[in-house]
Amino acid sequence: MASTTTSEQAPATRWKIVGPGLVVAATGVGAADLVATLIAGQKFGYTLLWCVVVGCVMKIVLVEGAGRYSLATGRTIFEGWRSLGSWTTWYFAPYIVIWGFVYGAAAMAGTGLALTGLLGGLTTTWWGILSGLLGLALVWTGRYGIFEKVLAALVGIMFVTMVGAALLTLPNLGELLTGLAPRIPEDGLVNTLALAGGVGGTITLAAYGYWLREKGWDTPAYMRVMRIDNTVAYVVTGIFVLATLVVGAELLYSTSVAIEEGDAGLVDLGVVLQDRYGQWAGKLFLLGFWAAAMSSLVGVWNGVSLMFADFMTNVTGGTSKDESSRAGGKWYRAYILWLTFPPMVMMFLGKPVWLILAYGVLGAFFMPFLAVTLLWLLNTDRTPVEWRNKLHSNVLMVLCALAFVALCVNEVRKAVAGA
Repeated sequence: MASTTTSEQAPATRWKIVGPGLVVAATGVGAADLVATLIAGQKFGYTLLWCVVVGCVMKIVLVEGAGRYSLATGRTIFEGWRSLGSWTTWYFAPYIVIWGFVYGAAAMAGTGLALTGLLGGLTTTWWGILSGLLGLALVWTGRYGIFEKVLAALVGIMFVTMVGAALLTLPNLGELLTGLAPRIPEDGLVNTLALAGGVGGTITLAAYGYWLREKGWDTPAYMRVMRIDNTVAYVVTGIFVLATLVVGAELLYSTSVAIEEGDAGLVDLGVVLQDRYGQWAGKLFLLGFWAAAMSSLVGVWNGVSLMFADFMTNVTGGTSKDESSRAGGKWYRAYILWLTFPPMVMMFLGKPVWLILAYGVLGAFFMPFLAVTLLWLLNTDRTPVEWRNKLHSNVLMVLCALAFVALCVNEVRKAVAGA
């Protein structure tokens, strides 16, 4: 009887369904993911198209698990992690502090690079600083409705421009379809794993439950709405990443054009589009690049700040129901400031090697950490029986965990070698 009553209370009108899922998916796809996808298209053509599909399925599974845990229990993901033991806090505490410092600089540099190519006038550093300050202004009050509308507008820009660039290249549909057959090219295992893992996957996946709470979706009555929201969002993201792969395959594959790794690769591609189709095409693409970078920046400034607020409230003796754990609270605003101002120093002075090493190693462990802890939470009495993992969820989450463990090993090896 209780579940029927709860279901009747859920205002699940279809036109309101897409919300937090689009936010989490857009936030997870940054400039670095786009470059990785372009390079995969440049190196292997359409051979790794199937990885985009696999990557979307992986994220749908993990984000659905995080959302299901939050709705079924009324607890945040950090509360769930703490129930598994203090080791989760010992990992998460240094990770979220170091991650925020390094990511803040990277996010501002990415948006700055896009604006330098698009508008000129200022250096990448100063455009980045202005972007960081704009992000701070947009999320400072913590009003979710405004934040969601801003992200939706940025997603619209990045989707239209990247899909437009893909259509402009007139993709070979026959070759495109052959890429759906799973195969790993010679020397392409790392690219395969990176492409599957990079379809919108960062710490922001774990922020989904917090965005559900801010949206007002906070009971099991919203379970079906959440699942539709999550699936639609990652299908949209998948089409966006697919368009990026098409651009890489059609413009760069079998040519002498090489793009740089990192955000600079997107500026290179803007030049290629400009040379081939005219200045308008290059500028339009750079607008999409900026929207992708800015959506990640604004999403992190809000979502990871919510995670930090919950973390600090809990470790200082409070609970996740306290005002200090919510958007607009003191810990939420403290982390926004941490993301914005200290990283500006790195933009002028460069990144210390030890910090980048710690960032790479701690970050590599996050996705396996998320997959393994979700398996633990969703298969034990920490989750009501009705909402625990079914067989298919367990199989998919185990496969996700194994894939991310393999990526983790590779990322740690690269971080140590780079240091």
